[in-house]
Amino acid sequence: TAARPVAAAVQAARKGEAPADLASCSTLAEIEAALSAFDACPLKKTATNLCYADGNPSARVMLVGEAPGRDEDIQGKPFVGRSGQLLDRMLAAIGLDRKAEDRDSAVFITNTIFWRPPGNRTPTEDETAMCLPFLLRTIEIQKPDVIVCLGATPAHRLTGRSDGILKLRGKWTEATVSGRKIPLLPTLHPAYLLRQPAQKRLAWRDLLAIKSALSS
Repeated sequence: TAARPVAAAVQAARKGEAPADLASCSTLAEIEAALSAFDACPLKKTATNLCYADGNPSARVMLVGEAPGRDEDIQGKPFVGRSGQLLDRMLAAIGLDRKAEDRDSAVFITNTIFWRPPGNRTPTEDETAMCLPFLLRTIEIQKPDVIVCLGATPAHRLTGRSDGILKLRGKWTEATVSGRKIPLLPTLHPAYLLRQPAQKRLAWRDLLAIKSALSS
């Protein structure tokens, strides 16, 4: 039945095992191809497009969001709707741009989930477990100097913590990927800031912390 490969993928992911074709991936393009061929995640059946990544693959900064929304599902790129437009303005305020060719001023953007959950609901733990090996392999290949988690879901998956984002945000921690410790800063998701604009002051503090880390 269709449930069996899904259950097997979840079980493997929870044991830290990646899909067989993922270990052989040595480029981001190969990871995207592996995702295109990965049929175990049920979200793929309801989504319009795979939404893997955007930005400069050589960037020092990797941004990790939660999951694609409606606009992202249509265009097949992360953060292209209202949240993405706000994110671009926030990044520009500290001299970063997803279109920049210089790695010092560029960003690379991806998500914890690569297909839109129906109705933009929060991804389940099983769904994030299935996608996590692809995210970790992306980090291995992209080799960011800094990871910025936009919202609680990526922060939880990459740090193992379960605190709310208002408690996590603004506090530097680390993600350990294949033995490499990478500075990680959780911050507020742009979609949250659109709903709670008064919290932009907290996000601004986080942006300044990112700028300081990059210049030190």
